[in-house]
Amino acid sequence: MIKESPFKISYLHPQYWLTWLGIGLLYLLVLLPYPVIYWLGTRLGRLSKYFLKKRLQIAKRNLELCFPAMNKKQRQQIINKNFESVGMGLFETGMAWFWSDRRVQRWFTIKGQHNIEKIQLTGQGIIVIGIHFLTLELGARIFGILNPGIGVYRPNDNPVMDWLQTWGRLRSNKFMLDRKDIKGMIRNLKQGEILWYAPDHDYGPRKSVFVPFFAVKHTATTIGTHILAKLADPAMIPYTPRRLANAKGYELVIQPAITHFPQQNEISTATFMNKLIEKEIMQAPEQYMWLHRRFKTRPAGKPSLYGDLDNIHD
Repeated sequence: MIKESPFKISYLHPQYWLTWLGIGLLYLLVLLPYPVIYWLGTRLGRLSKYFLKKRLQIAKRNLELCFPAMNKKQRQQIINKNFESVGMGLFETGMAWFWSDRRVQRWFTIKGQHNIEKIQLTGQGIIVIGIHFLTLELGARIFGILNPGIGVYRPNDNPVMDWLQTWGRLRSNKFMLDRKDIKGMIRNLKQGEILWYAPDHDYGPRKSVFVPFFAVKHTATTIGTHILAKLADPAMIPYTPRRLANAKGYELVIQPAITHFPQQNEISTATFMNKLIEKEIMQAPEQYMWLHRRFKTRPAGKPSLYGDLDNIHD
């Protein structure tokens, strides 16, 4: 459990000066008016396709696997918009960490806040089902401003970035838990806390089952959702942060708690969750994190779906 992010003098070592330069530049850029940030972010994203060559090919492969019925032109349109979103995602991370509460709230329209308040009156814990949209950091910030809870995180390998992301996320969270701390999650859910949890990435073969995700029949999907639902009996509430076109701001949609959430077994829970996530992704497919190797883990004996991309370098 992390409740604060103390600064260490070792973070000023020369080996981190380049990191600090990037942080300083990001801080200055997000001071700009939002329409200017939007213009810069989308242009940076378009440019990044020429430098993130491997990520570009991973995104293309993911779309080919998920949407085989789409023609090449349709997939390319999503790719083009997706990389604009990649550029915006960088700026939105800075906005999430450095903007004031007031400025964040100014650019968001909130729908469904009453769905959280209704559950809180009962004292039941809540799992907010997060999805890896590129608006993830900013969406979590506005949700935390309205409903302070617990963030789940993976430590960053760079200690300065780890300090900064923890500091930024604690601005609107009570504390943070390592994503492997299942016992801590269960304990706090039983105490009526709100937990942000994203089950839509490939977390490896351990504690995963293979179920369909879009057109990929065997997708490694975490069983963590099943464990949390079974042992803590929380309300399960999906939420979606979406960036509006033409610098119009953002929309956060908080849905009603899921009724009859399947807990029979790991397969039923994982299958249900992937169907739910598919539906949410299709609200704004161009804003999803297609750059992630979602299908990296394969069933025993099955070939890699990305093997031919290994020789591509950014």
